Parts: sequence; C-alpha cells; structure tokens
Amino acid sequence: MNLNIIDEGVKDYGDMLAIQKELFSGMVDGKKCGHPATDEYLLLVEHNPVITLGKHAKTSNILMSEEQAADRGIGIFHIERGGDVTFHGPGQLVVYPIIDLEFHHLGVKDYVTLLEEAVIKTLLEFGIAGERVAGASGVWIEAGSERERKICALGVKCSRFITMHGLALNVNTDLDGFDMINPCGFTDKGVTSMQKELGDRIDMEMVKQIMTLNFRKLLNI
Repeated sequence: MNLNIIDEGVKDYGDMLAIQKELFSGMVDGKKCGHPATDEYLLLVEHNPVITLGKHAKTSNILMSEEQAADRGIGIFHIERGGDVTFHGPGQLVVYPIIDLEFHHLGVKDYVTLLEEAVIKTLLEFGIAGERVAGASGVWIEAGSERERKICALGVKCSRFITMHGLALNVNTDLDGFDMINPCGFTDKGVTSMQKELGDRIDMEMVKQIMTLNFRKLLNI
C-alpha cells in the first residue's frame, strides 16, 4: 500500500471536504466491487476560519447565529464525523488520513488511539507533554488538573473500514476563534496551542514533517 502525503497549504473547508469525499468514495466503492485500493492518503491543510459540527453535535454549542458567523466571514458546516463542535483557522494543522483500517488490522478505537499517539509523540518533540482524558477524544495538557486544556481535537468517519476526517492540532492558532463555541461541547475546559504553551511561534513545516513521520511509524509504513 502506498501512502500519498498531500500538503494542501491553506484551503477553504468546503473545497477540502470535496477532495476528501472524492478520495474516500473512490476507496469505498473499490472495496465494494472487490478492488481494494493500492493508494492511501494523508492530507495536511490549514483552513480559513470555519466552525464544524459532528453528527451528534448540539447547535446550542455555537454561541452565535449563522447570520452573525456569516457577517464575520465564518462558515458553518454540519458533517458526518464523530465529535461535537470545533473551530478551524489558520495556524492550526488539520490532518485527514484516508486509509484502509482493515489493511492495517485496526479497529476504529485502535485507530483513534493511534491518531492521539501520533499527536502526543509530535508534541513531545517540542517539549510538550500531551495526554489523554478518559471519555474525551483528542489530546490534552495537564489532564485531570484544574488547568486541563485541549490542544488537539479529533473526529473521524469510517465506512467499510475506510477513514475520512481526522485531527486538528492547534499550532499557532488564534484561540479567540474558540470563543464563538463551546469547544467539543465542553463549557468547563480550556483550549490551548503549541505557541501558547511555549511562548513563541512554531515552525509549521517542522510540525508537519514530524507528524507525518510519527503517523507512518505508527502504521508501520
């Protein structure tokens, strides 16, 4: 299986969603017809400001109307991933793996753990200790403390063991964007970024390279 690494730079969410769906549908349709894919994809992107809601998300977790969001140039998308509400914006590394879990002998829970581990290993390269929180997907800082705060959100969709959607790691993200929502449905948790934790702007290209390497290692490809 060949993993194609595709860096999309900065792209509107709707355009990126269309790319994901095309690749995802192609792989799913191939499996249905008995022709499993020989190529998988790891899409790297930063989005222009946008709010997305997972399939079980509560619209009450958006703290403004769609009209108010539109006035600020912020789109709202209802999508078929897990998770609740999140914000995407420049300075945030969004990773969309489109892979065949069956080929890699992974279940969905194992896959979610793998994504979290890729982020934890990447953060560690920068001296940041990322952790998991029981019952809450993603990666957190100072888990279990009063200062618990989220640095990476995660939500996936699978069909015939083919994946789409993925993770969003706050690298140099303007965290003011999260004031428009209850991030991931939480009203009592903070949000942070690598830049905020380290007090300096982070080299996004370096984060992309390390994340990609960790993802490949964890998948053994």
